[in-house]
Amino acid sequence: MMTNIHSRAFKVFVVLALTAFACSASAHGPTRQKVTETINIEASAEAVWEIIKDFGVAHTWLPMVQDTESDGGNEPGATRVLTLAPDVKVYETLKSYDASKMMYKYKIPVATHDVKILPVNNYSSTISVEADGENCIVSWKGAFYRGYPNNDPPEELNDEAAVKAVTALYKAGLAGLKEVAEASK
Repeated sequence: MMTNIHSRAFKVFVVLALTAFACSASAHGPTRQKVTETINIEASAEAVWEIIKDFGVAHTWLPMVQDTESDGGNEPGATRVLTLAPDVKVYETLKSYDASKMMYKYKIPVATHDVKILPVNNYSSTISVEADGENCIVSWKGAFYRGYPNNDPPEELNDEAAVKAVTALYKAGLAGLKEVAEASK
């Protein structure tokens, strides 16, 4: 039978051991990164939504996309393939779609993704349009892990590279959308 002092000492030891384990476990490996970019567009929310609402037609407003192939329309589970160059493709799957809220969510399936194209893993994204008087605000949000899932990632696949690439993608995409939307006013 443990004495009261031994019992307290044992409890303190267990708490310290569990704390040390939890701290060491959380000190390694990647953390989920997030990027949000927004842009004000001098066009109505409805006009801008009309440009981006079709999940399968991204090449009309994303400047880096040469072509889009799609299957499934705007139904959850629909897929699209973005062609960035002749042999450079990104595969995406629609997670949810809400026309009344002018937004949709999609992801890049892990099995189809090449981190040389976009240095991320487990990527999901939401794009939405919100009225702002006669104009609108478009928000593009993404969450992801760096391209190298283990410790000590190479520079081109670390957290900073992942955030930089997604930020550049969103800024260029939103600038392209702004250009298309404001030119068609």
